[in-house]
Amino acid sequence: MEPGPLTAGTVRPGGRTAKVRTAVLRAAQDELVERGFHRLTMEQVAGRAGIGKTTIYRRWGTRARLVTDLMGELAARSFPPPGTDAGSIEDVLLANARSVLAAINDPHFGATLQAVIAAATSDEGAAAALHAFYDRRITEWAKVVDAAVEGGELPPGTDGAELVRAVSAPLYYRLMVLRQPVDETTAARSAARALIAARAGAFVAC
Repeated sequence: MEPGPLTAGTVRPGGRTAKVRTAVLRAAQDELVERGFHRLTMEQVAGRAGIGKTTIYRRWGTRARLVTDLMGELAARSFPPPGTDAGSIEDVLLANARSVLAAINDPHFGATLQAVIAAATSDEGAAAALHAFYDRRITEWAKVVDAAVEGGELPPGTDGAELVRAVSAPLYYRLMVLRQPVDETTAARSAARALIAARAGAFVAC
């Protein structure tokens, strides 16, 4: 299941430094959900976390770097891809679609994603944070797809990362552009259509 709000113990242990980071990232996520990226301030995060703002500025420096750290932590805790022995490519792509579905429909995590996605259209710092999040997720899922290519389930040269993107793109389009609900049926159709295209060679790297 995708991560909801950060809570004590969800970030790797490591003494006071780790506890401070947990408190700050939790506060940053809450502020992001409530206020959006552009109205998030280091002072508000400091007050919410109960941490001196000088500590936050010294460690993160800018709002963009703080949100990038938050998104990196969420990526590390988000729904992991199955192993390379996860079954058929149909199973893998459906699992990927369902992981996206879980992410965007989670009340807190989904709201966090939407806030950063919206900000990324006009802010380079937010865009960098979003890219870091998705680069990590796509890279991990692409490894599983690449294993299916090596096993002969898809044409040689199929770009696993592009196929993973093709599964999730329609779901985010519905959510962010059309503002339509995304459900299990939508996720399954997206995975099935991407698979048809992949088998036809649409994702073979040129």
